[in-house]
Amino acid sequence: MSMTSPEVCVIIAARNAAPTIAVAIASALREPEVAEIVVVDDASTDATAAVARSADDGSGRLVVMRFDDNRGPSIARNAAIAGSKSPFISILDADDFFLQGRFRNLFAASDWDFAADNIMLIRDGATDDATKIVAPRFAADPEFLDFERFVEGNISRRRVQRGELGFLKPVISRAFLDRHGLRYDESLRLGEDYELYARAVACGARFKVIRSCGYGAIVRADSLSGRHKTQDLKRLADADLALLAIDSLPEGSRAVLRRHERHVRDKYRLRNFLDVKAERGMAAAGAYALSSPSNLIPIARGLAADKLEGMFRRIGFVSRDRHVPPLRFLMAGRGPGKQP
Repeated sequence: MSMTSPEVCVIIAARNAAPTIAVAIASALREPEVAEIVVVDDASTDATAAVARSADDGSGRLVVMRFDDNRGPSIARNAAIAGSKSPFISILDADDFFLQGRFRNLFAASDWDFAADNIMLIRDGATDDATKIVAPRFAADPEFLDFERFVEGNISRRRVQRGELGFLKPVISRAFLDRHGLRYDESLRLGEDYELYARAVACGARFKVIRSCGYGAIVRADSLSGRHKTQDLKRLADADLALLAIDSLPEGSRAVLRRHERHVRDKYRLRNFLDVKAERGMAAAGAYALSSPSNLIPIARGLAADKLEGMFRRIGFVSRDRHVPPLRFLMAGRGPGKQP
């Protein structure tokens, strides 16, 4: 799929991203394969839209849309897809950036419907200019994700650095989305990428991943994805139930999807218990926990794990400050060696 003309639309859903969005836009404008950049300002209260417009390079590729009320990333991205024409779509978060040559590497072959590369995760404040960090030359090591591998790769674990495959930022074939009637689930403000990718793979998408790195992500403690509401977890678990309604899913895929649904639902039950306790007191929270075993078990397990971790911190077995390395990668990679 060697491209002779630009064919990618880069979509940036942004809210209160004035300090970072110019860098994101510049990294997209630098790529010759990019035909369009659609920024959707999701009712920012800062100068996001003005800063985005000021980043225009005069090539006519940048469009800035603005919502007057906050609608969430799914609606913003769907609006950008509807307003764009390019045959390929690439999502870029407003505080992230592309590494130079990213699309050239991804379009080196044509055997995919979704194509993603490795992500360089950079701790906020680790460097004055994250865009100057040079990623290691990992071997591409191409592989295709099947449904079970993808869903299993989105089950997080305590005290393990997060690396869910739903964080991937693939280039997406518009033709595949249109053929299967796929868009972002507009009820979701958490896990909307995961849900779209999972549904696409269930529809037969060839989801290719290479280990070489083309995307830089800034890891911030106050990121929007880290400030989700309790109900966002419930909606994500409900989205898994909707995926289970796909008739063509084999039993192995259903089993791993049920594990993911329970994993997310248990997080919701614990968060909801804590919300009820804060809002209505311990008696109401206790009544909620005791209303069913499906509530009580994950709540008891989660509280016990939190208490145990707190005890370990006090006696020094676990660091009081969870160490976030200045630089890591979503997927492990090896040196270039012999390219495949």
